[in-house]
Amino acid sequence: MVYIRMKPGIVLMVYVLASWASADLPAQEASPDVSGDSVRTGGTVIDSAHAIHGQGVVSAIDERMREFVRQGKITGAVTLVMRRGRVLHLGAVGHADVEKHHSMRTDSIFGIASMTKPITATALMILYEEGKLALDDPVSRFIPSFKDTRLADGRPSRPVTIRRLLTHTSGLGGSQAIEESLERTAEMLGRRPLNSEPGTRWQYSPGLNVCGRIIEVISGQAYDAFLTQRIFGPLRMVDTTFNPSPQQRRRMATLVKPGATEGTVERASHWLNDLSEPRPPNPSGGLFSTAADMARFYQMVLNGGELEGRRIVSKASVDQMVKLATGDLKTGFTPGNGWGLGWCIVRQPQGVSGMLSPGTYGHGGAFGTQGWVDPQREMIFVLMIQRTGFGNSDASAIRKAFQSQAVAATRD
Repeated sequence: MVYIRMKPGIVLMVYVLASWASADLPAQEASPDVSGDSVRTGGTVIDSAHAIHGQGVVSAIDERMREFVRQGKITGAVTLVMRRGRVLHLGAVGHADVEKHHSMRTDSIFGIASMTKPITATALMILYEEGKLALDDPVSRFIPSFKDTRLADGRPSRPVTIRRLLTHTSGLGGSQAIEESLERTAEMLGRRPLNSEPGTRWQYSPGLNVCGRIIEVISGQAYDAFLTQRIFGPLRMVDTTFNPSPQQRRRMATLVKPGATEGTVERASHWLNDLSEPRPPNPSGGLFSTAADMARFYQMVLNGGELEGRRIVSKASVDQMVKLATGDLKTGFTPGNGWGLGWCIVRQPQGVSGMLSPGTYGHGGAFGTQGWVDPQREMIFVLMIQRTGFGNSDASAIRKAFQSQAVAATRD
């Protein structure tokens, strides 16, 4: 059983009807079955009289996703929309694995790539609240190799600080991969020449990997163990992990890329979701998760740091994370954005974000996954797809269509 919703007096529960360890997955996409107060989508039952705002929301989003499947843009998708603590829509269309004829399920598991970053930032803010670090602490306080950071033409006039790691203004650049371990990677990054003076330029960076190592140094725990104890466990995010179990791997959506023929796709591989060998956790992009798990995380943040009576961080810390911290610096990955502490902030909605409110915050992932919170509308949008090689995933037509349908279907 997976719990999604969390407001006093309203409980939304998702029941998986059969064990994935023994279930035969259907060859065709399962159609939603609505009866009474329950909605069945694939193998999942949502049991709540208040869960679905209107069946039109479900059908409109699902049909739009099916169009992208028919066009060969994706093999399938899971979409989830919440508003004011209620699920307006939870749908699954297409296939998780076309070759094996496995239908997409609402509890299918996806590599969420950089959607990991806000979770890492939240973990760091837990330690900040405990007084174990200051956001303007130099990173060298925790990782000695950062004492000797250099630019190509000399020493920087400012230190690399924790705040600058979280906002991608540290001057760090290059790969976000983990080399051997978090400890080894952070040491190497401290010796790598900076690309710019800290605090003067936004550049997407491996800074959150350094944050992951700082979490280990301060807490005395492995980074992934800290996340499990302080975030995933309390929030009951049971399918969020850096190393999916054999049972969870059976539910994973296959990564695809454009095929040789227009309108087709084929299986793809990527180092971020390669599970062929044991690997260290990647704080910048290594998590796997479900739409329901991510919705619980976002609802906690939207609630000001707590969910179902379990406080993860204070409202003050949430406010700091989702407040614009990069001023007028130009940031990625679509026009009108800025950056908070580990979170992308929609400053001026336009284009793919045009239907969202100013101050919406979230993050996308390299494989097309998207998670956004619109605090003015009290809405949460989670899009789960798994593809690569289709261009800027944050600017995709799929994201725009999903968000547009969701906003258009809501009513007060």
